[in-house]
Amino acid sequence: MEESSVRDAETASEAGGEDALVGNVNKLVMSPPGCSGAPRKGHLVFDACFESGNLGRVDYISEFEFDLFVRPDTCNPRFRVWFNFTVENVCETQRVIFNVVNFSKTKSLYRDGMAPVVKSTSRPKWQRLPAKNVYYYRCPDHRRNYVMSFAFCFDREDDVYQFAYCYPYTYSRLQHYLASLERRNLPYLQRELLGLSVQQRRLDLLTITNSERGKKLVFLTARVHPGESPASFICQGVIDFLVSQHPVARILRDHVIFKIVPMLNPDGVYLGNYRCSLMGFDLNRHWQDPSPWAHPTLHAVKQLIVQMNQDPRVSLEFYIDVHAHSTMLNGFMYGNVFEEEERVQRQAVFPRLLCQNAADFSFSSTSFNRDVVKAGTGRRFLGGLLDDTSYCYTLEVSFYSYMTAGSTAPVPYTEETYMRLGRNVARTFLDYYKLNSLVQDSVPAHIQREGEEPGCQALLDPRTDRFKLSMFKMWNVIAGGFFTLHCLQKLHISLTLKTFTLSDLSNRRMKSSSRSKITTWFLLG
Repeated sequence: MEESSVRDAETASEAGGEDALVGNVNKLVMSPPGCSGAPRKGHLVFDACFESGNLGRVDYISEFEFDLFVRPDTCNPRFRVWFNFTVENVCETQRVIFNVVNFSKTKSLYRDGMAPVVKSTSRPKWQRLPAKNVYYYRCPDHRRNYVMSFAFCFDREDDVYQFAYCYPYTYSRLQHYLASLERRNLPYLQRELLGLSVQQRRLDLLTITNSERGKKLVFLTARVHPGESPASFICQGVIDFLVSQHPVARILRDHVIFKIVPMLNPDGVYLGNYRCSLMGFDLNRHWQDPSPWAHPTLHAVKQLIVQMNQDPRVSLEFYIDVHAHSTMLNGFMYGNVFEEEERVQRQAVFPRLLCQNAADFSFSSTSFNRDVVKAGTGRRFLGGLLDDTSYCYTLEVSFYSYMTAGSTAPVPYTEETYMRLGRNVARTFLDYYKLNSLVQDSVPAHIQREGEEPGCQALLDPRTDRFKLSMFKMWNVIAGGFFTLHCLQKLHISLTLKTFTLSDLSNRRMKSSSRSKITTWFLLG
C-alpha cells in the first residue's frame, strides 16, 4: 500500500500535479531504493493522519534528505502553507534535511528567521528550531519555487518526533478547555451551542458578564482561517483573564458583556487546512451573504450579530476578529476608513491604548483601509452594518516574533506570550471605558500591565497631561499616514546548516563537533 502511494504521488508530480494531492500520508515508510522487506531502523516513517495534520507526499532524495509536499486545503488547491506531521523509526544521532518544496506563498517570515516547531513523545513541549538551521531560497529543481529546508538530528530512537509550521491548537484542545471552564460552574460564564459545522462539529459561543442588562457589548471571533493557530492562544488568553479574579476582570464583568466565538472554522482546523473550510471556502470572504449549508458557522454568527444590532437594548460597541500574519512581526490591527475625521480619531484610540499595554503590539504597523478584496471580511462587512458608535477591527499577530522598543533582534513568540497578548487585549477594554467614563478608576495603582514599561501608567490615565498629549498627537499620526516599522532584522543564514538534537534545543546549547555539519551544496542547484 505504501509503495503504491509513492508511485501515485510520483505520477502526479510528473503531470505537474503537486496541487492534486488530496490526502495525508499514513505511516509512510521511506526505504532506500532497492530495499525490500520489513523496514529497518532508520527507515523513516512519516504520518499526518491525525487531527490538524498535514503532509501530502514525501520524496526520498538520499539517506539524509527528503522532499516534503504540503497537502492543499480540502477542495481548494490554492493554499499550501500549514504542515504538521510526525516522524518515527529513527536511529539515534541520525541526521536529516527536510525540504518543504511546494508552499503557495512566496513572501514568508522564513526570510526573517522564522523556524518550524518540534516536540517529541518524551519532550512534549513545543520548541522552535534555531534559525541558523533553516534556509529559505528559490530552488531551480522545483520550478524555481521557494523551498524551506531545515536540518535536524534525532537523538532518541524510541521517540516519535512531531514537526509543525507553528504551535498547533486543535479543535479537541478547545473542547477540553471549554469543558474544564464549564466544570468550574462560574456564575458569570455561559457556554452555548450556537450551531454546527458541515461535519457536525460544535460552534461554541461564550458569554462572560455578571449581568446582561444595559451594558456595552464586545464580540470577539477567532480561527476563521484554520491554520492561524496563534489566534486561538490569544483568544484563550482573553478568556482566561476575563474569567479570573483579577481586579480588572471583575470590573469589566460588572460593566461589559463579552461574547466570544473561539473557533469559527472547526472543520478546517480539524482537517489541517490553512485558510479554507471543508468545502474549500475562505469564510472570511463570505460575510456579505453566507450560505446556511455551505458556511453554516459563519451564517450562525452573522445572524446573531445582526439580531443583536437590531435590538435597541443591546449596545454592540466592538467587533474584533483575531488572525495570525505570515509576513509581518508583532501584533497589530486593521481598521476601517471613514469620511468623518472625528470617527477616524475615535477608532484609533483602542489600538493606541493596546500599544501602551502590550510591548509586542505595534501601533505603527496598525493601518486603516478599504481594500476591495477585503469587502467580504468580518471587519469590513460589520463596519458598514453597525452604527457609527461601533468599532470593527482585525487583530493580527505574527506567526514568528515581535520587536520591542529599543530591541535589536526579534523575540520569538511562544504559546505563553501569545496568551499574554490576549490578556493585554482584555485589560485594554478597562482603559478604554475609563477614558469614556463608563468605568470609575478603582483599580489599585500598583497593578502593572504585562509587558508594560515602567512609568507608562501616565500614558493610560486620562487624568494626566501625558495621556492628553498622547491623545492630541494621535490625529497627527493618522493624518500623516501610518508608517511601516522598518526595523525587521534580517537574520543571516549560512550555507552550512548545523544539525542539532532536541536535547540541545532544550538545554539552549549547540554541539560544536565537526560531524554536526552537513554542507548543503545540493541546495544551490
